[in-house]
Amino acid sequence: MKNKVLSAHLALLGANLIYGGNYLIAKGVMPGKIGPSAFVFIRIVAASILFWLIRMYVREPIAKKDVGRLILCGLLGVATNQLFFFHGLNLTSPIDASIIITSIPVMVLVFSAILLKERITITKTLGLVIGGIGALLLVAYGKESGGTGSILGNVFVLINTTSYALYLVIVKPLMSKYKPLTVISWVFLFGFFFMFPFGIGDFLSTDFSRFDTGTYLAVIYVVLGTTFLAYLLNIYALNYVSPAVNGSYVYLQPAVTFILVSAYAYLLNDEQYAQDINLVKAFSCLLVISGVYLISRPNKNPVL
Repeated sequence: MKNKVLSAHLALLGANLIYGGNYLIAKGVMPGKIGPSAFVFIRIVAASILFWLIRMYVREPIAKKDVGRLILCGLLGVATNQLFFFHGLNLTSPIDASIIITSIPVMVLVFSAILLKERITITKTLGLVIGGIGALLLVAYGKESGGTGSILGNVFVLINTTSYALYLVIVKPLMSKYKPLTVISWVFLFGFFFMFPFGIGDFLSTDFSRFDTGTYLAVIYVVLGTTFLAYLLNIYALNYVSPAVNGSYVYLQPAVTFILVSAYAYLLNDEQYAQDINLVKAFSCLLVISGVYLISRPNKNPVL
């Protein structure tokens, strides 16, 4: 059992290293080689095909009463989530995006309290305030620091974070009722239909003749790595560790992105990315991570 727990932690480490690299790699080909909507189109179509190919070996029917919830999950967890994330990342700094993403547990706490009537402790409330201040500071700071940051891009990533957090709360009853692969296959299928009107035009207008080896490798990384492999690694880990442990690994993403952006800025002498690294963003990151840490702690204090 200890070996399986260790392998679960290694799986989570691998998944979040993949996520951390995604910010810089995906941004590196947008919009010069491919537009964000076209990128999302390719990602959702390819991942849907892969998930449904595997699901052929896991036959599990879905109750009619759950179809509506699956459709809503497709809208929030796939279409809205990915469209706003890629459009936001296209406009803003990889560091900004990775920090804002870590506020997902803060958003989950809020929606869980509203929709699932989960009680909030004093410690979690403190974490909610601290994390919220960090995220809002980063969003508001936007382009003021120079670099590749953007207020609009940060707002888009915040909308992405809010949408995904709401999806996590809404999908929770389905995850306890069906196999995770069954749920994600349907979620991606319904998400495809919502995304199609926004992505098809950008996809058809993409000049694939301009793609070089690096572009194809970036697309493969996002589709196979960020979307498919990372999800499978997370599913495997959930068999042996708690969701709280799983969620805590999100803290790695800003650290990985900071390291990659720093290497890109200073080793390759990129002045714009060099300006993305500053004290305000580091302070924002510290606030968000501190807030999420307080939210993730076991309930020991009185509830409000």
